[in-house]
Amino acid sequence: MTSRHPNRAARICIAIGALAYLLLPWYAIQDTAWYAVLPQVFSQGDAANGVLQALGQGRWWLLSGVAGLLLCAVGAMQPPGRAQGRWLLAGGIVGVLGLALAGFAIGARGWSAGWLNAAFGELAVNQFGLGAGGFVAITMLLMLGAFGLARLGFFRGDLFVAAAVVGCAALLLLFIAYPVGKALSGAFFNEDGRFSIASFAARVFTERIWGLGCVQGGGSCGVAWHTLVLALLTAAGTTFLGTALALMAERGNRRLQGPLRVLALLPIITPPFVVGLGLILLFGRAGVVNQALESWFGLQPTRWFYGLPGILVAQLFAFTPIAFMIMRGVVQGIAPSLEEAAQMLRADRRRAFFTVTLPLLKPGLANAFLVGFIESIADFGNPIVVGGQYAVLSTDIFFAIVGAQYDQGRAASLAWVLTLFALGVFAMQRALLGSRSYTTVSGKGDAGIPMALPDGVRRVIHGVALPWVAFTVVVYLFAFAGGFVQTWGRDYTPTLKHFVTAFSLEWGQFGLVWSGTAWNSLWTTLKLAGLSAPITASVGLLIAWLLARNQFRGQGAFEFAALLAFAIPGTVLGVSYILAFNVPPLELTGTGLIIVLCFMFRNLPVGVRAGTAAFKQLDRSLDEASMMLRASTAQTLWHVVLPLLKPALVAALVYSFVRAMTTVSAVIFLVTAENELATTYIIGRVGNGDYGVALAYCTVLIALMSVAIALIQMLVGERRLGRRKTPTHQGHHKMERLA
Repeated sequence: MTSRHPNRAARICIAIGALAYLLLPWYAIQDTAWYAVLPQVFSQGDAANGVLQALGQGRWWLLSGVAGLLLCAVGAMQPPGRAQGRWLLAGGIVGVLGLALAGFAIGARGWSAGWLNAAFGELAVNQFGLGAGGFVAITMLLMLGAFGLARLGFFRGDLFVAAAVVGCAALLLLFIAYPVGKALSGAFFNEDGRFSIASFAARVFTERIWGLGCVQGGGSCGVAWHTLVLALLTAAGTTFLGTALALMAERGNRRLQGPLRVLALLPIITPPFVVGLGLILLFGRAGVVNQALESWFGLQPTRWFYGLPGILVAQLFAFTPIAFMIMRGVVQGIAPSLEEAAQMLRADRRRAFFTVTLPLLKPGLANAFLVGFIESIADFGNPIVVGGQYAVLSTDIFFAIVGAQYDQGRAASLAWVLTLFALGVFAMQRALLGSRSYTTVSGKGDAGIPMALPDGVRRVIHGVALPWVAFTVVVYLFAFAGGFVQTWGRDYTPTLKHFVTAFSLEWGQFGLVWSGTAWNSLWTTLKLAGLSAPITASVGLLIAWLLARNQFRGQGAFEFAALLAFAIPGTVLGVSYILAFNVPPLELTGTGLIIVLCFMFRNLPVGVRAGTAAFKQLDRSLDEASMMLRASTAQTLWHVVLPLLKPALVAALVYSFVRAMTTVSAVIFLVTAENELATTYIIGRVGNGDYGVALAYCTVLIALMSVAIALIQMLVGERRLGRRKTPTHQGHHKMERLA
């Protein structure tokens, strides 16, 4: 936010904050958009602006924001320096803390807590959830406080970095730490609602969670060990498969690159129950594989697939594409000149691969493993479909919440175990990478040719990746076929009636009528996913830049908060949002905004991890050269760094959009009749046994998301590193012979 006048940014924020108090409705009006009540901001009703609410309706606590803006205005009239910083910081603290404390302490019925009512007496007035005016005013006060920190010497005096860190920290605190903390705190309260450490210990340290019966020969192990074993296997498998697919896509046969990328991404654009259904049709008790084994070898069908094997295969399908997208960007970023230098020193391709190429992949490998691990422990859909008797923490949490006996304390204690697992792997990843440098993209040109894979490595990768791709095709063929037959398992007559039921169009008296039963949920899902994806990608890459290019106090806690949403099962996150945002100061339950926020912060960690891996390959000299040419931090980020992050940006955009389109557990408690989503519509159809319409809808979703991914690739483009095209595999051998 550096500008020609050193105080311009602060003055703009003060002006916007003052206008928010005067021209916008301070509180949100239920079932009404903020712009619809703009004509009423100067009235004495609920839609009045902040000044009228404070002076005319007795809500005196809103004046703390006005006081904060006045203090900041005094600071903005002074020259840049520590004195100005103290005024700006004081104004920001007075305004934000005053409004925040009043917001949490005063609700729709007066004081939010009984002890406040006893201490200060009953309030004559109350307040509702924050509206447009309150949101804009608090945001400006927060930015002004950040500017004050920069003027005091924090963040190297950079206003943009200070505003970015403080703004992102506030978002993480409000939409991850606060709701998750509200849910997790339930583990420390007993049945009478009293705080008790003993209750927490009794819930966490139980045989059900930590039992070792499977090792001692006395039954099954606890759900914590089940979850940990599954997560380690899934993380290792997805990282290996994702790396193999990325190497084959970027260093293999160029004719296979297009189809390989499409097939590798198919599982991520599919609702989770489609893959589960396809796997059941293949490996279930009445599946094709069991029927073939019985027919050919006389083996009786069993339920061998349900349990650890089934969940592992389903999670490998679901999470390998994430590892592929992360690793593809990392493989693209390896400088060919480093590999050519190794070969010039008489290292063959095999030695160059294992001593140069593979070590440079470590940031991507560590990030892919971390994301795969956290995704696995938080996964709910796959264990519930094919888990059988293999219980994991996420399903136990679900049944603790929606089971016959609602036990929020037990659910919270199980969520604590998940969080500690995620924190442990996060710490191991940081210890593994340490402070080593993995820079491969510098300010110097690099027109080298990427080295072809060594023959042995190429054979191993082909032997792993090609069968996996073929397996993917088979699973999807079985799953898609269900939408084109009358009734799966009984009548296989081809038909399109399921598509007609969901997506029929008719001409009515006033024109085209969207008469299909699925249109409403489809438009709502597209709208909310389209809103959340670019915001999620932008905030994720901004956080990654802050972590990779800046040093500030609390950076470790900041990074962990950005990853915390992945460590919490989607069901718990959804319930957390209901508990946190059902009352003032943020009354969001029942709105589309709460779904967008849930999408955003649930999917944020992938953008952070993909961006972090990409930033480790970019030389800091690129940033420094831009700054030496008097570009601002924001200009450097936009014009220099962002174009080199296109693979990470594509990964974040694609993942955010398709996960928003296909997520189930995180939003199952947040949808309403007005905001029905595609996945909840499909679940309803599956619950009614109408698999044909459900699979037809899934087919349409996959087609739409494929088009969306192609559009994202086209709009964002590829990273241009000024390198020559990779020759064919035969061309490499010919060049080696000539050498």
